[in-house]
Amino acid sequence: MADSKDLGTAMKAGMRHLASGVAIAATRDADGIPHAMTVTSITSVSDQPASLLVCLHRDSTTFKSLDTTDLISLSVLRKDQQDISDRCAFTPDDQDRFVVGGWQNYGEQQLPYLPTALASFVCRITRKVDYGTHCIVVGDVMDVVAEQDQPDPLVYCRGEYKTLC
Repeated sequence: MADSKDLGTAMKAGMRHLASGVAIAATRDADGIPHAMTVTSITSVSDQPASLLVCLHRDSTTFKSLDTTDLISLSVLRKDQQDISDRCAFTPDDQDRFVVGGWQNYGEQQLPYLPTALASFVCRITRKVDYGTHCIVVGDVMDVVAEQDQPDPLVYCRGEYKTLC
């Protein structure tokens, strides 16, 4: 067993074996600047009310933008959208994360979302719970844009992108 100071490292190593869908969390701050980041920690909370949660690192600009907005989109990526995931995971915050993917804006607040994703959820944030380095963000689903063809999802496991088939 790992000692307490190595427990975080051991946990990360163990969690690498858990396959996760890949998604993008996106917002637009009060100054109109869009923000996006790659996430693998989206979970449904309830269907009454329809709600999801996502865990965001508190140092990310996407999370910080939630100080000025209560809207977030969560777009579940298809297997052929790895370029969008990479762009939102590895591009510095001061560079445009929205140049790939065919982003569109939702509603009068112009919330960025990916209409070509397997599903894009538009959510109004109802709760934020700080825990460790992250914040658990709960949002009530206001709208869903879903792909009808159902291509395979982009999956992340053991430090690599995978597909189901």
